[in-house]
Amino acid sequence: MNIKDIHAIEILDSRGKPTVRTFITLDDDSIHQASVPSGASTGAHEAVELRDIENTRHMGQGVLSAVSHVNNEIKTAVMGMKISDLNAIDSIMIELDGTENKGKLGANAILSVSMAAVRAAAASEAKPLWQFINEYYFSEKEPAFPRLMVNVVNGGKHAGWNFDIQEFMVIPTENQPTTSTRIAAEIFQTLGAALKEKKLSTLVGDEGGYSPALSSNEAVLEEIVEAAQAAGYTNTKDFRFGLDCAATEFFGDGIYTLKKTNETKSPEEMIEYYKKIGQEYSIESFEDPFAEDDWKTFSEFTTIANQFKFTVVGDDLFVTNPKRIQRGIQEKAANAVLIKLNQIGTVMETAHAIKMTQGAGWKVAVSHRSGETEDTFIADLAYGCGADFIKTGSMSRSERLAKYNRLLEIEHGKE
Repeated sequence: MNIKDIHAIEILDSRGKPTVRTFITLDDDSIHQASVPSGASTGAHEAVELRDIENTRHMGQGVLSAVSHVNNEIKTAVMGMKISDLNAIDSIMIELDGTENKGKLGANAILSVSMAAVRAAAASEAKPLWQFINEYYFSEKEPAFPRLMVNVVNGGKHAGWNFDIQEFMVIPTENQPTTSTRIAAEIFQTLGAALKEKKLSTLVGDEGGYSPALSSNEAVLEEIVEAAQAAGYTNTKDFRFGLDCAATEFFGDGIYTLKKTNETKSPEEMIEYYKKIGQEYSIESFEDPFAEDDWKTFSEFTTIANQFKFTVVGDDLFVTNPKRIQRGIQEKAANAVLIKLNQIGTVMETAHAIKMTQGAGWKVAVSHRSGETEDTFIADLAYGCGADFIKTGSMSRSERLAKYNRLLEIEHGKE
């Protein structure tokens, strides 16, 4: 089956900002599509998300240039290719762009084609997307359901800096979607009722978590513990905590400045802070606890974290880039990697990053972005690669729930 046509359009993501959706038509006239997400808290080393910077439309956030690259240069380069030659398609686009960070064509343009091609290839073989992903990229791994990292409270850049930590997550200990989604949903709903009773805001942030005005990071954790208990769930038994610290956002000149309390902390003091709350609240996972180039402190904390069985997840540190992941493995800078397709820009490179992470014995967490679409590709990717975790937002907002619902479909064989 060959590529007969490629066509991209500009659509809107969950924040109402433009993004790219690409349609690939095969010889049999079947059409397969994919949409790319967009981050707000982005790492400096991510692949380039090409924007028009044309203030007369969408406040300079349009993606018509990326759309044009799909409809012209990329289309010309891959038209007529066998859809089964996915690595060749991705390699041609990478070569066509010719930059280290995909700044010429845009990672959003390239990824939209890459993801749509994988969908088309799966359909051409009449296989569920997760099965095709597993067999094509991860044949040595058994598909497995990831544990959910469910955002219940938003802070930091995602919610107007009501607290410094960007995401407070519950991670159900059970990985079967029917059970894990129920645990997370019941905790989320019970927390919402408790906040409303206390006359605190139940408005949600970009990723669907509540954003109440509480006094501290610890106060948030206490509220979640209480809500979970009211729902019949216990920390460590039924769920664990996960934090996305997004520390790059409050780092400067070698110092971490906690904006909520106006405290400044050295890297060593931040290590002690995380160690303290990690033990006190049985926190399982710390994502980006330090700034994106603070390799030394990441390594020091990971040594301690291994003693306490904390998972140290690198997001801005690694940006799904195999070169940075390799450095992290050598320096023992973490023990897990957050995987975001649009940080690197092709499914082929994403699969390479996942396999490198798994090969090191580290954990894999497949993730959404704060600006999402209804595309559920990452759910199939997480199951197909046997990821340890999936992070796709809260138990609200349909662009987040679509991914959880996709996992439920896979569980029940509705593929």
